[in-house]
Amino acid sequence: MTPTVVAIHLAPEAAAPMVSVPAAQALPGVGLAGDRYALGGGTWADWPDGEKQLTLVDADAVAEVAAELGAPFTPADTRRNVVTRGIDLPGLVGRWFVLGDVLAFGMKRCPPCRHLATLTGLPLVRPMAHRGGINVRVYSAGTIAVGSAVRVVSDAEAASLGAPADRPVPV
Repeated sequence: MTPTVVAIHLAPEAAAPMVSVPAAQALPGVGLAGDRYALGGGTWADWPDGEKQLTLVDADAVAEVAAELGAPFTPADTRRNVVTRGIDLPGLVGRWFVLGDVLAFGMKRCPPCRHLATLTGLPLVRPMAHRGGINVRVYSAGTIAVGSAVRVVSDAEAASLGAPADRPVPV
């Protein structure tokens, strides 16, 4: 199975409902055009630069959590921007990869928080502890669309796609 983007969600402001879109424009150093974090209004917008530019979650992990809880719980409910299938998201932390034609770097895992549990009314902190997805920094402009491939790239390919030459690993 080719690792793929299966859904994209944006919210115009903190705590607003997530809206499913077929594609989104990635802005380097910012995130997805029209999303709360790119607009500076996300709940966690004051966290270190780069940590919330883009968030990814695995569709199958979300389905597992829903089954364990015995409750309706969708990828949009996770409040992550990009939903993937077929790639080990924690394995992308500390690595360069592309979503469609957008260069990205996996910054860290994105565990759930009590804010998410409050918004959904579900006890998500433990069930999603290791399935919350990852935080990603965006390094090149481009479109991420449903159906876009997700693939790891070498440092050399990342450099050719716009990775900073002055440091091998983003900080």
